Amino acid sequence: MSAFFTFEGIEGAGKSTHAARLAEALRMGSSDVLLTREPGGTELGRALRGLLLHEETPPPLPETELLLYLADRAEHVRRIIQPALARGTIVIADRFSASTLAYQGYGRGLPLEEIAGLDAFARGGLEPTLTFLLDLPVEIGLRRAIGSGPGDRIEREALSFHQRVRAGFHALAAARPDRLVLIDAERDVEHVFRDVAELARSALGGRP
Repeated sequence: MSAFFTFEGIEGAGKSTHAARLAEALRMGSSDVLLTREPGGTELGRALRGLLLHEETPPPLPETELLLYLADRAEHVRRIIQPALARGTIVIADRFSASTLAYQGYGRGLPLEEIAGLDAFARGGLEPTLTFLLDLPVEIGLRRAIGSGPGDRIEREALSFHQRVRAGFHALAAARPDRLVLIDAERDVEHVFRDVAELARSALGGRP
């Protein structure tokens, strides 16, 4: 039985940590699991990740940024995710479509309907089985994400930007409670992962 799980949330919410923990837990239960991320799940995606987040060049315009993320998604879905699902693999992705709507839509202020249409084309209609939306206050998340370092381009955005992104995630969860499950990520890691594991087990029909 294949399934497609995605992890979403603001900076520092623990997406990568819990995606990796879920992958490990499912593999221990003998499941075939692919752990991937956006951007960066393909060779093209790794190049785009550096360009979007780390290059010391002027940041792209919001419209350009959106299209670069969607180019990564189109490549990622067709080359990596869909073939894995066709093999019966459980795919776990650190970020997917909800991030595009939250960051480029609510954060950057680009038209949500246009983003949704372009995203649907990029992902070829593929939807996650379940999305874990890890939520915590923006100030706490940024403190966790940046620590003492300078942070990447997104992490260095104004506090108001991150607050809009968080509000966007909340709006998306309210609109699709069947697909986007809000999880309190301000708690300790073990409590958060307990919720993640239980939700994944339920989505897989009780499998470990």
